[in-house]
Amino acid sequence: MAKLKNIVKQLSEKDYQAIYKSLIESNAEKSAYLLKSLRERQLSDSKIMNELEVNANAYYTLRSRLNQKIEEHLIQQMESPRTDILRKVANLNDVLFTKKRTISIATLKKLEKELIDYDLANELTVIYKSLKKININSPDHFTYSQLYNRHVAYMLAIDKAEDLLAEYFKRFGSYILSGDETEKMGLTLLVREMQNVANLYSSHRLYVFKNCMKVFHALFVEEDEKMEGESMEDTFTQVQKIFDAYPLDSLYYHLNLVFEFLKLEYYNHYKVYREAEKYYEEVNEATTNLLMNYPYYTFSARFLISKIERHLRMDLEKELYAENENLFVELEVDQNDVPKHVIYVVYRALSCYYADKYEEAAKWINTLLNEVSLKKYPVAQMEVKSILALQYCMIQDFDLFNQLTSSIQRQIRMLGKDSCENIMLFIKIMKVAVSEAKKEKKKKINNLIPKFKFIKVSYFAPTMLIRMDDAFVDKLITLDA
Repeated sequence: MAKLKNIVKQLSEKDYQAIYKSLIESNAEKSAYLLKSLRERQLSDSKIMNELEVNANAYYTLRSRLNQKIEEHLIQQMESPRTDILRKVANLNDVLFTKKRTISIATLKKLEKELIDYDLANELTVIYKSLKKININSPDHFTYSQLYNRHVAYMLAIDKAEDLLAEYFKRFGSYILSGDETEKMGLTLLVREMQNVANLYSSHRLYVFKNCMKVFHALFVEEDEKMEGESMEDTFTQVQKIFDAYPLDSLYYHLNLVFEFLKLEYYNHYKVYREAEKYYEEVNEATTNLLMNYPYYTFSARFLISKIERHLRMDLEKELYAENENLFVELEVDQNDVPKHVIYVVYRALSCYYADKYEEAAKWINTLLNEVSLKKYPVAQMEVKSILALQYCMIQDFDLFNQLTSSIQRQIRMLGKDSCENIMLFIKIMKVAVSEAKKEKKKKINNLIPKFKFIKVSYFAPTMLIRMDDAFVDKLITLDA
């Protein structure tokens, strides 16, 4: 809530009045009231909810929509000057074929300056191509030929950097589901290639792209190694300076969310949770947007894992289910992005599990297993099946439980115990719980849990996201097999 309040407070009076008027005209009176309350009054969330006569879920939806409305307005304000420049570039031939040479050159030089300010490399090549042509009989022809060639090469470097980013996060998806060392090596090679591309030019855009990858890699792939060069906090500071220097750059406006997410994960990584909380709310409110629209710039599904870890740490895991009701209303699921989809479905299933909705959790996972092939990711498949087995255990469907655990154990034998020891122990804990032998069940389970918790894995392991406390053990030993 604090983030939205700060945004509202920092709006110019003109922007504030425009947004307020737009909300009133569209009959969004509650959103308009919330905007006015955040701007002009010092009220707590509970006070505003009482005055609006809404519950917590409806209030969450209301402020998310207000945040979206503000973003849309600011984007419109931000894009209009760029649109004007792009329109001028598109209509350049009208100038070149109808105006005197001196006017054409003056127009081109003015557009060159504006395009440099906006860092629009593609359009700059059009300007330099025209300046090169118009100066064909002038000594300046060589200068503009060089500038044209340089910007074509720079444009290709930008395209290459974006392609590397997209490839990196696609490959990271395979790595997080498998923990495969070959995939890890491939990710490290992509980081080096990105570094080489970024070194070709002194470019703030290449610097930002490079650090989208480099920071993420240091946090989630080479976790024990320090980043080469500047510290991560220095990187965040430098990136923020770039964003502040180009406030009208629409790409930077959107990439700000990526770096808010990276800052959150940075503080989570080093267990500085008080700092992490400063970024949590903004990233959480943008979860749907992050999942749908940012696959080329980060691996956004990682946030869902961090969110479960946060809620477990704060004893808030039971709240996940209710929050999801509004959080994913507009989410467009992409089953072709298998790693992201697997993590999303498991997140939804675990949210159900912690709300004691075991049948709904089982339904989520069964739908996933029926609709998406996980043969390429056998360890991930066993992890998902293990979570499903836990649901069968909880609803005491022991026939399905035995069938499923037998299937998992066959896979374990095929892959080798060393590659999935945590899954083997997880299944063993449940097997003890449903066994007919009543004697010392609690003691046996309590002996297995520390061994399970001791194991560290590099792949996505939802079995590790199950809280194994006394309540969990008590629930297991009361199952009637």
